Amino acid sequence: MYEVDFMKTSLLQELDSQHFRHPFTDHKQLSKAGSRVISKAENVYLWDSDGNKILDGMAGLWCVNVGYGRQELIDAATEQLKQLPYYNSFFQCTHPPAIELAKILADITPANLQEVFFTNSGSEANDTVIRTARFYWELNGEKNKNIIISRKNAYHGSTLGGASLGGMPGMHKQGGLPLPNFAHIDQPYSFEQAPNIDLEKFGLQVANQLEDKIQELGEERVAAFVAEPIQGAGGVIVPPASYWPRIKEICNKYDILLVVDEVICGFGRLGKWFGSDYYQLEPDLMPIAKGLSSGYLPIGGVMISKRVSDLLSEKGEEFTHGFTYSGHPAACAVATANIKLMQKENLVERTKDDVGPYLQKRWQELGDHALVAEARGTGLIGALELVKDKSSRQRFDNKGTLGFECRKNCIENGLVMRSVGDTMIISPPLVISHDQIDELIEKAAIALDKTYKQLLT
Repeated sequence: MYEVDFMKTSLLQELDSQHFRHPFTDHKQLSKAGSRVISKAENVYLWDSDGNKILDGMAGLWCVNVGYGRQELIDAATEQLKQLPYYNSFFQCTHPPAIELAKILADITPANLQEVFFTNSGSEANDTVIRTARFYWELNGEKNKNIIISRKNAYHGSTLGGASLGGMPGMHKQGGLPLPNFAHIDQPYSFEQAPNIDLEKFGLQVANQLEDKIQELGEERVAAFVAEPIQGAGGVIVPPASYWPRIKEICNKYDILLVVDEVICGFGRLGKWFGSDYYQLEPDLMPIAKGLSSGYLPIGGVMISKRVSDLLSEKGEEFTHGFTYSGHPAACAVATANIKLMQKENLVERTKDDVGPYLQKRWQELGDHALVAEARGTGLIGALELVKDKSSRQRFDNKGTLGFECRKNCIENGLVMRSVGDTMIISPPLVISHDQIDELIEKAAIALDKTYKQLLT
């Protein structure tokens, strides 16, 4: 057996390259550079195997909302593993941790959502959305109402269903995607699509594409529209205020299920428990994951509205869908402890009234940098648009190269920021302090300066 903790970084990298195939990774490139081995974490900081301290500006993958090393969550997992480490929720069985978490979720999500179907990730949650939406219309006697509309450049997971639902061209190039009966409309990305148009007018224009697509496909064919409140992996796309009210209006007009993907925005990131609260939405289905357990154990789910659940129950037909670990006892116990900790420490309110506004104020300062044409964000989420020319918003020729270099410079300076093409994005833990926000801004500025100097040499 390898004593991993005592290995040198070079050996860990060698073993990693030989045996561990990473998600979303060019392994030819990885084998040359070597992976960064993260060995420890506490609060908002990570340490790699060489002892370098790094401020985690992405909360892992948008998920570690309560920060690293929270004993309350560790204890919840430990105690549950002692009492009931596993049992399934198939065949009319259940267990207390799943029941307790389901009730808590019904209490904190929008009022029309009273049931949850548990999954293990956001990808599985969105696969469940696809099957639930189509099953709903089948039971309603409208079997042909099975097309689901999403947005271009949207990310809703990497399974066959989730990647088809999403609209990322790079993902659709592989594996014969998208599957049939998915359609996509534009995202409300004003920076690239409408730099000279009034934002509210633009929001209506993009939202109206949904109505156009429904009419093109036929109202009798469209089952649902799926979107994040604010697109995360697509580049932190914040919609104009006019966008969501019009989307709601169109879904109601054509009797289309509204699905709001809260995998990233949920559990406090925007200063409300959910993006649906922030934008006053009443989704028919609402996938959740990530911040549900702050990433401590894998768990996700789909919140189901009374409209949908009533029909699913009254028809008395088996829904042939589920996962071995749906509602895993330890994962449910950790998620419950996570939500209770967030409530105890008022992390949602703190994001809304304190650290969220402070981060956004400091974040806007980076908009003055020579490389940055726009700094935007909401709550504890933000984006910087990197450009060749600020006045014209002209990008560099090799799109994505600048963002990749800036990301490397961030890491070398002790900060995790993510690049989406030439857009730099952040999503720090909700427990981040003012001093740590100052540190984040300072390190981001240094990375931007270094990237700019590289362009001049």
